[in-house]
Amino acid sequence: MWESLKMGFYQTFILEDNYQYFVKGLGTTLTVTVFALVIGVIIGVLVAIIRSAYDQQPERKKGLLLKILNGICKVYLTVIRGTPMMVQLLIMWFVVWASARSTDSNMMKCAILAFGINSGAYVAEIFRSGIMSIDKGQMEAGRSVGLTYAATMRYIIIPQAFKNVLPALGNELITLVKETSVVTVIGLRDLTKGAMIVQSKTYQALIPYFAIAAIYLVIVMFLTWVMGKMERRLRQSDLR
Repeated sequence: MWESLKMGFYQTFILEDNYQYFVKGLGTTLTVTVFALVIGVIIGVLVAIIRSAYDQQPERKKGLLLKILNGICKVYLTVIRGTPMMVQLLIMWFVVWASARSTDSNMMKCAILAFGINSGAYVAEIFRSGIMSIDKGQMEAGRSVGLTYAATMRYIIIPQAFKNVLPALGNELITLVKETSVVTVIGLRDLTKGAMIVQSKTYQALIPYFAIAAIYLVIVMFLTWVMGKMERRLRQSDLR
């Protein structure tokens, strides 16, 4: 058995420089995750602000524009959270990007956009819960000193909400990292696709798949450690 494992390790990583599939795949996975997270946070914060503004305003003060924007946000949240990520990715690539050439660059852009839009729906609800948890007096205090609604949200509400939702945001980031493995369905060479290529070349399944499982586990453990440090630092700042 030991000799078999040694041979499997050699064929998986050393033979014909197969390790490069894992290195390049890791780069693709991290690239999709980082840029999708940026898009997701931007979309999520905007949607959360619109939804929370609608919920906090009295019915008589809700203008037509706010009602329309809130309706669009509700449809977006319902559709994105109600359909599987893989289906959204397939629609994005085979329908929205149907005329695009099958190049790694186009696949990467498609995956980033698809995952960013998907993540935005979950980040929006996370941030909305954080904003709604802030006492209304904070908004009133900001407006009473002359700040606009946008400035009050930016300098007073959002920073406090961020502290409250940091654990949930960390979980969303970890979920996003693992979900990127489905980009193989459009042909993008991420970690999972790299392991599949190595398996097809060496007919070894044990080492390649256990290797990517270990890589994902290390990434998740690192992110968990980073988020834990951030939470502790924020708690210390609250005690001062």
